[in-house]
Amino acid sequence: MFGRWMENRTNRVQRMSPLAALPTPENAGVLSCRVLDPVNEPVRNAEFAVSDTMGRKIVSGGTDPFGAFMTTVPAGEYRLAVSAEGFTPYRATATVGENALASLGDVTLQLAQPPELPAPGDWDIEPTHSSIGFTARHIGLARIHGRFNSFAGVVRIAERVEQSAMHVVIDAASIDTNVRMRDEHLRSADFLDVDRYPTLEFYGERFTHKGGSRWAVTGALSLHGVTRTVTLDTEYLGLGTGMGGETRAACRARTELHRDDFTVSWQTMLARGIAVVGPSIQVDLDVQLVPKG
Repeated sequence: MFGRWMENRTNRVQRMSPLAALPTPENAGVLSCRVLDPVNEPVRNAEFAVSDTMGRKIVSGGTDPFGAFMTTVPAGEYRLAVSAEGFTPYRATATVGENALASLGDVTLQLAQPPELPAPGDWDIEPTHSSIGFTARHIGLARIHGRFNSFAGVVRIAERVEQSAMHVVIDAASIDTNVRMRDEHLRSADFLDVDRYPTLEFYGERFTHKGGSRWAVTGALSLHGVTRTVTLDTEYLGLGTGMGGETRAACRARTELHRDDFTVSWQTMLARGIAVVGPSIQVDLDVQLVPKG
């Protein structure tokens, strides 16, 4: 009987491994590692994804302030992918045993080579392969997606990219959410008032390198007769060659606009006190640039 008690106690201790405060379910184990940069500082918010041998994602998340992550998974073979802005992705395989800790220890990410920057000069936004879209919250639940179909712009790349500038003009009447009645309402005085304010314009005057391929482009956005400072959180994707042999540069950018900042304040409330249209609009840009001329 004493032997059975010892066996049960041992099983409970194992079931609680590798940490007493982290009980593991039956037939499961723990996978962990700590993510560091080349000078052994923790990489916060690095993204990790754990997949099985069939390539199906089992769990994903981000590292904690100490660069660590720990996750419980069914016992088995796994593939781990770790990525962080400005670093080369890391991949590894691991075997997780029942009631056991599979630790990869310290994983050091190597700095990624930043993509080649565009040559100095004027670059046109190529509208055929670019898009300016937006997302708005509807009745507190769903998201409504739309875009502007007509726009033009130029980016002047300086010798020092930080001194570059850009100018984008958007035809307000080209707003398109794929619902004619809604689009007509958005063009009316309740929203964009396109008869009085036919264009939206952005003048970007400050390019700030945030590390790796990330940039912040700050400038003045004029919308609905109001001008406000706006920053585009931008990811530069590098250079490529188009089908005609032309050089192209590409980037993605995102920002969030608050309607009241631009006096676009039309609102109707539902009976439950929920706004029909949310107070903020997320704007997403996918841009390809070609050398002017």
